[in-house]
Amino acid sequence: MSRAALLVLADGRFPAGGHAHSGGAEPAVTQGRIRTADDLAAFCRGRLHTTGLTAAALAAAAAHGLDPLALDEAADARTPSPALRATARKLGRQLMRAARATWPSPELDALATARPRGAHQPVVLGLTARAAGLGPEDAAHCAAYETVSGPATAVVRLLSLDPFHATAVLARLAPELDRVAAQAAEAAEAARHGIDALPAASAPLLDITAEAHAAWPVRLFAS
Repeated sequence: MSRAALLVLADGRFPAGGHAHSGGAEPAVTQGRIRTADDLAAFCRGRLHTTGLTAAALAAAAAHGLDPLALDEAADARTPSPALRATARKLGRQLMRAARATWPSPELDALATARPRGAHQPVVLGLTARAAGLGPEDAAHCAAYETVSGPATAVVRLLSLDPFHATAVLARLAPELDRVAAQAAEAAEAARHGIDALPAASAPLLDITAEAHAAWPVRLFAS
């Protein structure tokens, strides 16, 4: 297992397209729900323990070797917003391109063939971690971190928030990231006996604002 590979995969400069997405932060800023670093922390914490946990468990399960097509269907069922489903598949397609160039794998090739329009990003992330020699909890850490790092980076641009303050938010969330990743890895282990064991935590407000955001004629971020 190479922890250096985890750093490469989690690096915001890895060309997987995440920089173009705010993770729901753009509508939250527009609606006045994020104005300060404390607001950002609350937003990220809520996202981490809902959609973040769900994504982390899907990634861990894929890294564990569970059927990626079944996991992709499970991801669809856990994503009620059509806009967010489209976003997850677009990000999955972009990650797949980068992953296959970086860590070639027959499993990645098979999923790309089966889902030419893109599988859900957490599923692709888990298979990518597997191809890189990483374990389920590593994949869960990566997914959980993406859940909060994307909105934090977006808010720096949207509000001109001090990047030091945004980074401090992420640092203070680190213990919770660890707990969510561990919980996700445990759920992935249980899912070996049935995928329904995976968490289905949701954040309805993120679904509602994602649908509204997708209809905006002008926006800084794709989602």
